[in-house]
Amino acid sequence: MGSGKDDGASNNILVGTASWTDKSLIDSGRFYPKEATSAEARLRHYAAQFPLVEVDSSYYAMPSPTTARLWAERTPADFTMNVKAFRLFTGHQTQTKVLHEDLRQALAWPEGRNLYWKHVPPEIRTELWRRFQGALQPLQDAGRLGLVHFQFAPWIVCNRQGLEHVEECVGHMPVHTLSVEFRHRSWFDEKNRASTLALLRDLGLVHTVVDGPQGFSNSVPALWEATHPAVALLRLHGRNTETWNATGPAASDRFNYDYPDAELEDIARHLRELAARVASCHVVFNNNFEDQGQRNAATLMKLLHLAR
Repeated sequence: MGSGKDDGASNNILVGTASWTDKSLIDSGRFYPKEATSAEARLRHYAAQFPLVEVDSSYYAMPSPTTARLWAERTPADFTMNVKAFRLFTGHQTQTKVLHEDLRQALAWPEGRNLYWKHVPPEIRTELWRRFQGALQPLQDAGRLGLVHFQFAPWIVCNRQGLEHVEECVGHMPVHTLSVEFRHRSWFDEKNRASTLALLRDLGLVHTVVDGPQGFSNSVPALWEATHPAVALLRLHGRNTETWNATGPAASDRFNYDYPDAELEDIARHLRELAARVASCHVVFNNNFEDQGQRNAATLMKLLHLAR
């Protein structure tokens, strides 16, 4: 809970960014010291500035237990790592080249053709879940693992198939705390908003408060709700409507947005209210163009009177 101090600090709020290795962040030269040239040095520097990070590489390819063990060894005991779920699980298209070699051979899927969850046989689905959870185990054992974040594809809509897909994911991850982010407006329109929040509560899932561009089919409103007693989650994607659905060489180009202080002050006000309803509140800046997310995260921590 909040500290109750007069300075307005909410000591149960953890602030960080999505990823710490984006090319544009490293190339900007503004966040990492010049001597931080290795993966280890960068993670150690990041963890000295922020108490939380979201691992996004696990969305693009299945993580390995060895890598997760290194992350745990290179971060302080009080550091938290949220891990984004592998893209096949969340309904996104995937190239088989990111799968383990034995699974590629077992699938015998044409190279270059998009693979979706519906194409994966049950026995390979089970093995993918097993390997994903095995990769998380070193973080879990070290006390670093926070949320496992499921950002569902925009075509996972609020219908029977969409509900079944969410329930399938939950059924395979019974010992983890899962957060859910929908990317189709049907989940939170006037008709379905209450039932979606009730579903998240019934399944023990953390609702993701989304700050992002509005007015698109893959936009959802910022609903400052808590559906889990232990954790609430805010993910900030910026408010750049021109780039939200743009295609480009780098994913970070879509989230090119520098939050002004006035917007961060308004976000801080909402956060204090949300944090008072849960044991811990996670904040992830996903505006990962150059060092925007890191700068905005640092500013928000100052506004909340939070110290690393």
